[in-house]
Amino acid sequence: MFDLSEKVVIVTGASRGIGRGIAEVLASRGAHIVAAARGDNAAGTVEAIKGTGGKAETVSLDVTDGGSVEALVEGVMERHGRIDILVNNAGIARDQLMLRMKREEWDDVIATNLTAAFTCVHAVLRPMIKRRAGRIISISSVVGQMGNPGQANYAASKAGLIGFSKALAREVASRNITVNVVAPGLIETDMTKAVAEKAQAEWNSLIPLQRLGTPQDVACAVCFLASDEAAYITGQVIAVNGGMYM
Repeated sequence: MFDLSEKVVIVTGASRGIGRGIAEVLASRGAHIVAAARGDNAAGTVEAIKGTGGKAETVSLDVTDGGSVEALVEGVMERHGRIDILVNNAGIARDQLMLRMKREEWDDVIATNLTAAFTCVHAVLRPMIKRRAGRIISISSVVGQMGNPGQANYAASKAGLIGFSKALAREVASRNITVNVVAPGLIETDMTKAVAEKAQAEWNSLIPLQRLGTPQDVACAVCFLASDEAAYITGQVIAVNGGMYM
């Protein structure tokens, strides 16, 4: 099940955390991973994938730069002749209470988390439509579903991904392209590991499964949505949050 052999997959923000987890899991199912991140930040991801016999390449990408996105897609098409799956994972946070939030903190988060998804989708859509096949999966957040103090910009961007994906799913369904969202809850990454033990205990109390998720938990949901087994699923939000929000 979930065989992705010979599929060409672009994963943005693939250098670490959830993005790296997604790249590694999809590669383990046979996909060729285009690990996109700033500079050579995704080199470690590619090295890990190749070390286990997988196929991957690293590409420098600034998701906020339309020219960089276009160049990435053109390069992938030249080298592989196809793009089967796009995973919009790149994202940032600039947390601040609304009263103190600066306009640039709002703009930076919206540009990276939401507008960049539009730019990446716009670039891959034509070749997907031409082949009448494709999977587009965007990584939202539980914060986009339930909100969180100090994260108005982040919540807006992640909620926006959900609305964007639902509208897009209706537009491209007739071309056999599915569009879905995975909304992680609290995931164990470098950032959360640095949080004090007391705070993590408080977080766990909010989660019925009483633990933080892992990048692999998220990656497995993405893997399912990318597979042929999910061919009849589109416009959906898969929550991977341990029951934190239902």
